[in-house]
Amino acid sequence: MSNSNQNSTSQMEVPEAREAMDRFKMEVASELGVPLKQGYNGNLTSAQNGSVGGEMVRQMIKKQEEAMSGK
Repeated sequence: MSNSNQNSTSQMEVPEAREAMDRFKMEVASELGVPLKQGYNGNLTSAQNGSVGGEMVRQMIKKQEEAMSGK
């Protein structure tokens, strides 16, 4: 379990995947037209940030379903 002093949203189950996930996040933001940049993005709305996260989850679920179905 994580240390209570650490922010759980910044931790990953597979830390080695952080760079790939950051690239994925930037790709999804670009596809959605969300002006996401490296670093602080406090100028973005909750809806903009949520749309990126939601689309990332949708795409990851789709890839997993395809993998599970043998596609």
